[in-house]
Amino acid sequence: MIWLTWRQFRSQAAVLFAAVAALAATLTVTGPQLADLYRTAGSGLVDQVSSADQTLYYTGLLIVLAVPAIIGMFWGAPLIARELETGTHYLAWNQGVTRTHWLATKLGIGAAASMTAAGLTSLAVSWWSSPIDRSINGGGATDTYFARLDPVAFAARGVVPVAHAAFAFVLGVALGLVIRRTLPAMATTFALYTAVQIAVPMWIRSHLAAADQITVPIEPDGAPISIQEEAKEIIAHPEVPGAWETSQQTLNAAGQPTPVPSSFADCLRTESGPPTLQQFEGCLADLGAQGYKQQVTYQPAGNFWTLQWSETGLYLGLALALTGFCAWWIRRRVT
Repeated sequence: MIWLTWRQFRSQAAVLFAAVAALAATLTVTGPQLADLYRTAGSGLVDQVSSADQTLYYTGLLIVLAVPAIIGMFWGAPLIARELETGTHYLAWNQGVTRTHWLATKLGIGAAASMTAAGLTSLAVSWWSSPIDRSINGGGATDTYFARLDPVAFAARGVVPVAHAAFAFVLGVALGLVIRRTLPAMATTFALYTAVQIAVPMWIRSHLAAADQITVPIEPDGAPISIQEEAKEIIAHPEVPGAWETSQQTLNAAGQPTPVPSSFADCLRTESGPPTLQQFEGCLADLGAQGYKQQVTYQPAGNFWTLQWSETGLYLGLALALTGFCAWWIRRRVT
């Protein structure tokens, strides 16, 4: 059964592992030069990265993010759906192989290959990008690159991609079992995996480790400040290298949460367009003089591995739950 499963799976695995090997070879050639540049430039590295390395940085980021989705769509979803759609599963079941053994073998080999592919890709990209990540954590500018805790970069670093791949693979298998048609299962897998990848950073990840808070005064010469929703919301950006800002709250002079006063929007209003810089700074100064401050909640750079292991556990737990669902479904609902 293991040999048969591998024969059915080896072509897809060969294509992905070949792509991973090509990426790893490219990163191995260019990585040492970037590491040498960091040793001389330190936190100033982000200002000296070549355009070619910048392109490679974003390419590696996108590849790691894409690998779990590709695995779920092209490995997980067709794995069982194709068998059920064509009826070839009856051949295995009539050869003395139980449904549970058949499913366990397919899940085991596929999950192991999925986690290995994602792990190798993440390892290569995390190693290559580590000089840039250290530069940002040391205070380097983040206008062009992402801090490791940024929701985009976080999912492409460390051990989390391994868990993402396991979840995406088993999600595809589960949907293939339920839908029993390959193409609809592939499309649904991509949609649901993408939805989960959006939902976790927005509502769950920030609660997986204890956050820090900092209160900054609202003043022209203080932390950089921007406004949103027609001056009804203030966003402050204090200098906390490598941090991930998760929420903001305006405080009044008594230190209590409060909406931004309407007087601030009135101060910024002009008849000829957006306010000038001088007018904006004057309105900030007036708001600060009234005692208003901005409280910023953030995950510090030191929480990176805590969040990594916590989210890894979350996704592996979801993968195990889906595995249990697959075992129940194939025994009770598949005929």
